[in-house]
Amino acid sequence: MDSFEGINEFVAVAECHGFSAAAKQLGCSTSHVSRQVSRLEERVGVALLARSTRMVSLTESGHTYYQQCKDLVIGLQQANEQVTSQQAQLSGTLRVSAAGAFAENHVAAALMEFAKDHPDLTIEMNFNTNMVNFIEDGIDFAIRYGRLDDSGLVARKLVDRPMAAAASQNYIEQFGSPTQPEQLKLHSCIIANSDQWLFEKDGKPLNAVRVHGRWKSNNSSAVLKACEEGLGIVYLPKSSFNGGLANGKLVPVLEEYWGAGTSSWIVYQNRRFLPQRARLAIDFLVAYFSDWNE
Repeated sequence: MDSFEGINEFVAVAECHGFSAAAKQLGCSTSHVSRQVSRLEERVGVALLARSTRMVSLTESGHTYYQQCKDLVIGLQQANEQVTSQQAQLSGTLRVSAAGAFAENHVAAALMEFAKDHPDLTIEMNFNTNMVNFIEDGIDFAIRYGRLDDSGLVARKLVDRPMAAAASQNYIEQFGSPTQPEQLKLHSCIIANSDQWLFEKDGKPLNAVRVHGRWKSNNSSAVLKACEEGLGIVYLPKSSFNGGLANGKLVPVLEEYWGAGTSSWIVYQNRRFLPQRARLAIDFLVAYFSDWNE
């Protein structure tokens, strides 16, 4: 009997915290996963999982066994990928959840280049800021920005994005330009994701400034349009309004305090469960943005 039989299923159950979720990830029946794990437990002579009507958890022996097995499974998978990736023609549908202007303007363009190299591949990009259920929604990976919660998901950084402040020339002529971050409290600010703005001085972070304003939106295009219309000062990643600065619609504000930034990330459930098209797309994006400069 194959000494590796059941290990893949066992690792999947441990990581998915259940037989049904593991079966869905592996593309097989729940009964098959349960049968394979039971046979594995019989071979090793110890219970690896504690089963109840509500949950499945690792026993002490199961935890030890899992720590040894997970790297083995990943290593075998990566070896198979390296051997077959050059010959394989990607097909099927790559589903990506994305949020933010960076994803809309830059990640989408990068994935278009990826699509050109794989004519049998279909790519779906769904733009929203909602929490993603990777299994139920069928999402391969997500593009998110800012601070990530410790959710147990895998995250690979795409880029660091320095922040910058700007306003329309009309607003500056009417209300003046602040010379220190604290003076923003006296101005109308256009709020995107947070009303607490972080600045730097000589590379050192300053205390957050809580701002207020008459326009709030989680859509960066709407925020920039409001800024161009003179509704206030905006604080976004600099690449968001490089065009506005270049064409004169916007002017920089508090330029010597720029620097504190955010990051954009690729987030996914577990590399071992990703289809090859998703793994290669993620590697492509990381390489594509490796020399990104705002």
